[in-house]
Amino acid sequence: SSGINAEWPLRPGMCSLLKNADQFILDGCDNCDQWLNMRSNRDRVMDCTSPNYEGMIALTNPDESWVARWQRIRSFTRGMYAVSVMGKLPSYIQRELERQGIKYKSRDLGI
Repeated sequence: SSGINAEWPLRPGMCSLLKNADQFILDGCDNCDQWLNMRSNRDRVMDCTSPNYEGMIALTNPDESWVARWQRIRSFTRGMYAVSVMGKLPSYIQRELERQGIKYKSRDLGI
């Protein structure tokens, strides 16, 4: 058992996909796990997700959605997404992404 209650509220990841912490631990992120490696790693899930976000988007048809274009999530999997994610990834994770050739862009509209 992961030690995290499945009843916990939703948390957005780097790409703003909303899941609860247990879902990120069990499955990782459907869009980002190849870079973030959250699957089976509670500490990593807590570092790569945020408890604070605004708004929700139900993405059902990414290719045809103007909202998906606006949010820069057209290439992402179907699911629930946050409009804005408060905070940003820790600097050590940003450096890991840079080493992998991934340019991190915060989804916090307040930054």
